[in-house]
Amino acid sequence: MQTVMKTLLAAAVLAALPAAPAQAAGEAKNVIFFLGDGMGPATVTASRIYQYGESGKLNMEKLDRTARIKTFSNDAQTTDSAPSMSAYMTGVKMNNEVISMSADTRAIEPNSDGTGNCGAGNGAPAATLLELAKAKGKAIGAVTTTRVTHATPAATYSHVCHRDAESDIIAQAVPGGVGYNAKLGAGLDVLMGGGAKFLLPKAKGGKRSDGRDLLQEFAAKGYPVLQTGAQLAAFDAKSAVKLVGIFGNDHLDYELDRVKNKTDQPSLAQMTAAAIDVLSKNGNGYVLMVEGGRIDHALHGTNAKRALVDTIAFDDAIKTALAKVDLKNTLIVVTADHDHTMTINGYSKRGNPIHDISRSYVDGQPAKDADGAVYTTLAFGNGPNRKPSRVSVNSADATADDYQQETGLRLSSETHGGGDVMLMSGGAGNQGFKGTMDNTKVFGLVKSALGL
Repeated sequence: MQTVMKTLLAAAVLAALPAAPAQAAGEAKNVIFFLGDGMGPATVTASRIYQYGESGKLNMEKLDRTARIKTFSNDAQTTDSAPSMSAYMTGVKMNNEVISMSADTRAIEPNSDGTGNCGAGNGAPAATLLELAKAKGKAIGAVTTTRVTHATPAATYSHVCHRDAESDIIAQAVPGGVGYNAKLGAGLDVLMGGGAKFLLPKAKGGKRSDGRDLLQEFAAKGYPVLQTGAQLAAFDAKSAVKLVGIFGNDHLDYELDRVKNKTDQPSLAQMTAAAIDVLSKNGNGYVLMVEGGRIDHALHGTNAKRALVDTIAFDDAIKTALAKVDLKNTLIVVTADHDHTMTINGYSKRGNPIHDISRSYVDGQPAKDADGAVYTTLAFGNGPNRKPSRVSVNSADATADDYQQETGLRLSSETHGGGDVMLMSGGAGNQGFKGTMDNTKVFGLVKSALGL
């Protein structure tokens, strides 16, 4: 009887609560989808502390709605970037390594030159948000700090059975060329990042075996093609209607190195600003994807400092976007494709640098493990830096740019983590981004917000 009464009381309380506002279909004219590659909850927290202290806030954390996202893929508990980003872009749960294809697509290793080898009848393309937006007359773009052919940007505009078929991936972005993805209509309006080696033929130092120079092909289609940060800084984005920027042969530099070495590459914030300027001239609106891609790479190397600095650079791009758009007609979504194995451990005193050795909150002295060795606050569940026996870490080493945090299991490279990730959203049509949801459900919410 008591159980029944409690149930009825709980139901009455829920019924008395004000109903959550319903998402209005088509409320958002524009969407900017920010993806921090590998930016799990521990990375968000550590980056906040690194930059602003324990009580501070990242720009992404100032958005008004949050959700928890499940990231497993069709065939694995722990996803890689390809199916997770594809789930956000298509609403389809697919196998690891697969880019924006149907759930039955098998991942088959490509050839050494980045061309595919999928075989006949191996799945079918799944429509992406950018393709659907283009069909409705909106402008579309993708910006990244990785190669523009890497898994996350590739999932927005291409369809392949394996993420490493990067020569085929970029061919799908060149309007009218061999292998072009016709679902892009007149083409991506903005594409920026690295990866020139997959756009250039072998005769020009690239990897393409077909002899094509895709930089020249983009230029022939009327795209301004930029290759340095200085060129982007001098470019009048407010007067342009399309733009391709390929600012490195491979991935762009980590933000820490870009600044320290004064590399002639733009920041993610600068690319984001230019992309918004170009895309916003379309009266029907736009969909833009912005990736902080090298967060993931630093975490794979168990180099927390570079991961945190790249996360802050990603957060700065969010700040830049928020200053340029009107949230009354623009939806901002910030999330990650998967977690990593980095953790915040021990009982460090408040104010202790997050990437330093752990110092006790009791007396401020270096914390030690059960064998008497000093350890760092940040550590990884697995990765390359596992020693046969632990020795004390000193502060100078722990805070150095190249320091690799210690790991539990010894692997050649740190793996992704299978934990849920965070989603933060703000602006038009973001009412549905709440609670715990599968990554495929995010696609439907964004699609509805745009009225597609």
